Amino acid sequence: MPTSTKLTRSLVDTAMGRVPADLVIRNGQWVSVQSGEIIPRADIAIKDSRIAFVGNDASHTIGKKTKVIEANGRFLVPGLLDAHMHVESGMVTVTEFVRAVAVRGTTGMFIDPHEIANVFGLRGVKLMVDEAQKQPIHVWVEMPSCVPSAPGLETPGAHIGPKEVATAMKWKGIIGLGEMMNFPGVFMGDKNMLDEMSLTHAAGKTIGGHYASPDLGIPFHGYVAGGAEDDHEGTRLEDAVARVRQGMKAMLRYGSAWFDVEAQVGAITEKKLDPRHFILCTDDSHAGTLTGEGHMDRVLRHAIEQGLDPITAIQMMTINTAEHFGVSKEMGMIAPGRWADVVIVEDLKNFKADVVVAKGVVIAENGKWKVSLPRTSYPAWVKNSVKLKRKLKAEDFKVQVEGRKSKVRANVIGIIEHHAGTRHLTFALQPLNNEIQADLARDLAKIAIVERHKGTGGITLGLVSGFGFTAKCAVASTVAHDSHHMIVVGTDDASMAKAGNTLARSGGGQVVVRNGEVIGQVELRIAGLMSTEKADIVARKAESILEGFKMCGCELNNPNMQLSLLALVVIPELRISDRGLVDVTKFEFISVLES
Repeated sequence: MPTSTKLTRSLVDTAMGRVPADLVIRNGQWVSVQSGEIIPRADIAIKDSRIAFVGNDASHTIGKKTKVIEANGRFLVPGLLDAHMHVESGMVTVTEFVRAVAVRGTTGMFIDPHEIANVFGLRGVKLMVDEAQKQPIHVWVEMPSCVPSAPGLETPGAHIGPKEVATAMKWKGIIGLGEMMNFPGVFMGDKNMLDEMSLTHAAGKTIGGHYASPDLGIPFHGYVAGGAEDDHEGTRLEDAVARVRQGMKAMLRYGSAWFDVEAQVGAITEKKLDPRHFILCTDDSHAGTLTGEGHMDRVLRHAIEQGLDPITAIQMMTINTAEHFGVSKEMGMIAPGRWADVVIVEDLKNFKADVVVAKGVVIAENGKWKVSLPRTSYPAWVKNSVKLKRKLKAEDFKVQVEGRKSKVRANVIGIIEHHAGTRHLTFALQPLNNEIQADLARDLAKIAIVERHKGTGGITLGLVSGFGFTAKCAVASTVAHDSHHMIVVGTDDASMAKAGNTLARSGGGQVVVRNGEVIGQVELRIAGLMSTEKADIVARKAESILEGFKMCGCELNNPNMQLSLLALVVIPELRISDRGLVDVTKFEFISVLES
């Protein structure tokens, strides 16, 4: 609500017709998320970037200089909010992410920059906070909580603990604590985790959750007792139900690779739970998804297809989100005193933004920008993050067998399409020349983590199944959640070396090599995570990665995002880090090969 007497007076005088509005949107259908109604024949009067009046006739607020937009019976929807997301997953900067999504109706984002935090720590987070403050839409930042995500199981490029969290809580633009991924640390009483959560609570800010286990018994209750207020890691109906019953907000995500809405929406449509405690978000959206399919508009269309009433779905990405983060006095609904964030659309079910108003300014019409976006320059240090001790060789990727054995049992990471989780598979394998080879017929590829922060020369090797490669190929990426070392997967050692060396020369990104030739590449020079180029250019280059995967035989929906999470040692069942192969059901290292 208004924060000064001057602003309050301005809004009151406008509502009373004593001073003219800056902008009036006339004759629309008001989607009132606060009452759950669609109200016909409504006008909105805007003054000083805020809503002053909403009613059936705002003609008394129109002066000679008032700009008038005729809605002509179209719907007036509050600006859409993404409750949990990572800008870095789009492989673009904050500004370029905004460029891609605001024209589609997104006027607010709650971002968790724990990717850049894993590379550069607090100074990386500050870069994101500063850029967020310059945007024409609302961009709030959640302070990353877990760097490393699982202490002792990985080695990131930086460290974040209670001291850093305490510092960030004082910054303008910090809305809360980012997802608490170290869920075992919480229920086991790790002091650093509990201190971070307590500091956030004391600051009156929101604590983000990330309970990635299917166990809803005592560990889950211990995690909730720690103070996490939301969770986007649910993949089953019972996950959503359990979270809401325990006082959390169940965040249902629909990103580029994680499709978790369909499995959980029945908590509302079938079990009839109160939808006020459910929120829609994206988590991770690829640049190609953003520019080709959309952002929260895409999520809205999908949620409606899964059986949600349009108003309920809109509430789950407007008022529910705003109330959760304690900013409903500022946004999340079309009502007096709130920021004037309004989207004009013809059809709620087939949501496509005709006009987007953010902070009282028409920022886009028919998918085209009407205002300028801020320019941001990045320091040299942020573009120098790939540090290899030496040039990679094919021999670096040989999976050696100790002793002369005719048969070994291998622990293999199994990919699950559309889900962040993996399966712990076991393969019976026959070594050749005392080493394990990739096997196209059995869908068995090699995977490696190459240390890239300190130039130690460390390389860990493992095996993975699920990519479906049919050629001699390799894919390398410096996007490898959460420590973001270089991750390489392939069926050919020489190709794996070439992919890794190509990335090192380019300053990071993603590369596909097939039959010894680079067939796809996107350069991500900012921390090895984000491009310096515009979103549409990044999307085209990222498409070359997806096309490269296909040319190598992979038919997964979004394989580069699947690849990027294979090093995330807080999501069951099996992952790989710079320290080894991790059984995430037990949080302990296991051998790749067993007798």
